Amino acid sequence: MEKSSLSASRAPEAELEAELEAQPRPLFPKTLVVLGLIGLAAFYNHLPSLSYEGFHKQCYDHLTSGAVRPCAHSPYGRFPRPDDPFRFIPCTNATLPPAPDDSNPERSWSRLFNPNPSHWSWGNATTTTTELDARNDDPYDGRGIYLCGYLDVPMDYTNKSEPRLFRLAVTKYQVSGLPRIDTVLGARAGSSTGSKSERTIVIEPGGPGGSGTSYVWRAAQDITKRFSDGKFDVIGWDPRGVNATSPAIACFPYNADRDRWSMLTMQYREVSASPEAQLELADAMNNATFRACWERHGDLGRFVGTAFVARDMEEIRKALVEDEMTGYLVSYGTGIGQTWANMFPDSVGRVILDGTEYVRDHRLLGGFGWTALDNATDAWRDGFLGECLNAGPEHCALSRPRGTEPVSLQELEIRMKKLVVSISQRPVVGYLESSGPSLITYSALVAAIYGAMYNANSWPALAQMLYELEAGNSTLATALLDRSGWEYDPTLPSPPSPKPSTDELGALVICADSYDAPLPPDGLIWWQSLWSNMSTQAWISGNSRFFSVFPCRHFNTYWPQPAEVYRGDLNSTLKNPVLLIAETYDPATPLRNGRRLVNEMGKNARLIVHHGYGHSSRDKSSCTDSIAKAYILNGTLPEDQETPCYADEKPYLYGVKTTGSGVENAASRDPIEAWREHIQELALWKPGLLPRR
Repeated sequence: MEKSSLSASRAPEAELEAELEAQPRPLFPKTLVVLGLIGLAAFYNHLPSLSYEGFHKQCYDHLTSGAVRPCAHSPYGRFPRPDDPFRFIPCTNATLPPAPDDSNPERSWSRLFNPNPSHWSWGNATTTTTELDARNDDPYDGRGIYLCGYLDVPMDYTNKSEPRLFRLAVTKYQVSGLPRIDTVLGARAGSSTGSKSERTIVIEPGGPGGSGTSYVWRAAQDITKRFSDGKFDVIGWDPRGVNATSPAIACFPYNADRDRWSMLTMQYREVSASPEAQLELADAMNNATFRACWERHGDLGRFVGTAFVARDMEEIRKALVEDEMTGYLVSYGTGIGQTWANMFPDSVGRVILDGTEYVRDHRLLGGFGWTALDNATDAWRDGFLGECLNAGPEHCALSRPRGTEPVSLQELEIRMKKLVVSISQRPVVGYLESSGPSLITYSALVAAIYGAMYNANSWPALAQMLYELEAGNSTLATALLDRSGWEYDPTLPSPPSPKPSTDELGALVICADSYDAPLPPDGLIWWQSLWSNMSTQAWISGNSRFFSVFPCRHFNTYWPQPAEVYRGDLNSTLKNPVLLIAETYDPATPLRNGRRLVNEMGKNARLIVHHGYGHSSRDKSSCTDSIAKAYILNGTLPEDQETPCYADEKPYLYGVKTTGSGVENAASRDPIEAWREHIQELALWKPGLLPRR
C-alpha cells in the first residue's frame, strides 16, 4: 500500500502537545480559545482561496478529556469516516495497516491520517485544464484519489472459536476524488465529487502471491478507463499472507538470505552435472524452507488456500455494500474467481476472468505446473522470433543480417539455440560498475526469456540483449539480468524495520490446493521423471513451472490438512454470466483452459478468444475492449458462447501507426528502462518468475 510521497514531520507537534498538556488550564481560557477559533474559521470561509496552512490551528479536542492540543484540520474533513468498514484514509507513504496484535488498531490507524492534501496520492486530472481554470477551483478538483484501508477477516472461517484474524490491506482508487468541506471551495450543487461510484471494480493480479494493492497503484486508472470510461471506482487487496496484509508470510528474515538460497535451488536441469544430485539438493532445501515457514508462522499454512481467499473476496463485496460483485481478475485471480463464483453464485455480477486458469488442474499433483506448458515455445517461435522478422531491422535487432542474406526464421532459431546451448555449457562473464563481477547463466537467461513471454512490450529490449550477447558483448545482458536477479538492493537505504518479501506464500497456496493428491510411491524417481518431461516439452517454461510445484512433496509434513479446500464442480447457476478471456499465445494460461472452463460453465459464461501475445489480454484489442466495456457498464454479452478478437497491433510495432515515423515506438526506447518496467509488472502477476542467479 505504500506510495512515495512527502510526509509532514510530526516531531514539533508532539513536543508542543507535551508542553501544552503539562500546563494547568482553567475553563475560562479554554472557552476563549474555542470562541476565537469559531471566529477565525468564519473569517477564513470568506476568503477567495484557502490553503492547507490556513486550516492548521489549535483546536479543542473533545475526544481526549477536554485537553487543548495542537491539531491539523484538513479542508476535506477527517478520516477515517464514521461507519466506513474499510477505514479508508488518503494514502501516504505511512499508511500501512496496524499489526493484528495491536491493542487499539483503530486509534493507531487514525493517527496515520495526514491532513495535508499535498501529501496525499491523487490521480491524474480527469477534467481539462480549461475547465478547471474557468471554475477557479482548487488544484485537486477533477482528480481521483487513492485511499488506503484494511478489512479484518477470520483466520479460520470453519472455526468460530478461533480468535485470530487476517488484516487485509486494501487500496481503492476513487474516481470522483474528495469533496471539500469549506463553503468557498466546497462541492458545487449537483456535483458527484467524493461520492462512491455505482459499481466498484474489484481487481486481483494473480500469483499466487501477487499484490492487489500494488496492482491498484499501477493500473487502477487504466482499468477504470478501459472498462467503464472512468466511471467506476477500483479496489484491490493483498490476499492473506501477501505484502502489506498481516500476518505476512515470509520464511526468511531478510531478502538477502533468500537471494543466497536461490543461488543453489534455481539451477535448471540442462546445467546440472547430475540432475539426480541437483534434485536431491533442491528437495532438501524445499524441506528446509517449509520447516522455516512452520517455525516462523506455525499453522498459518492451513489458512491461505484459495477457498479462504475466495471467502475474503466475498467479505470485500459485503463491505462495499454492493448486492453483486463487479470484478476484473487476472491469471491466478481467475482461479480465485472460479472458486468464489461457485461458492457464492448469488453474488456474481459482472466479473471478467482474464488469462484463464482451470482450477480443476490445481487439484492434481504438480498440476499447477505441468498443465501450463502449451504455449511458451510457440510464443517464442511465432511471436518473439517470427514477429521480429516481420517487423524488420528498424524495429528488432535480431532481424539484422549477420551476413549478406536476409535473416530467415529457421536460421534465427538455429542461432538462438546455439547461443543458449553455449551458455549452458559455460556462463558468459559480465561486469557492472554498480555490482561488480557477474555471470550470464543459462538458468537466469532462460528464466528471463520466459518472463518476457508474459509481456511483448519487453521484446525489443530482449532482442537487443540477445543480439549483443551473440556478438560477444555482455554489457546489456548483465544490466538487464542484474535488475531482476536479486531482491535485496544494497544501493537503496535500509528501512528502519526491513520487511522481507512474501515470496513463500505462493508455494503454500499451490500446495494447499493440491494437498490431497496422492503422492507417488516411488518418491523422487517420479519427480525426476516429471522434471525431465517438463523441461523437454518446454525448454522455456518447463524448469520454472516444475520448481513452482516441487515443494509440495513436503507440504503435508508440516500442514497435514488445510482448513478448507473447494472440491465442487464449476457449473453452478450464477446470478449473472461471467466473461472469460483466453489468449492464443499466453505462456502461462493456455487457450484450452478457457475452452474447458466455458464448456463446463455452459450458459453461465462467454469466452473471448483473444488472438495476441503476452499473458492476459494486455496485447490491446479494440474488439476485446469493446465487449468487456459493454459488459461492465451494461451487463451485455455476445450471443455466441465463443467470440474471436484480434490484437490491434503487432509486437515490435506498437505505436508505429499512431506516430507515423515510428520514432516513438518501443524499439527506440532505452532497453534498460523498458526492462525495468517489465520486471515491475512481472512482480505483480507472479513474483516467482523473476529470474534468480
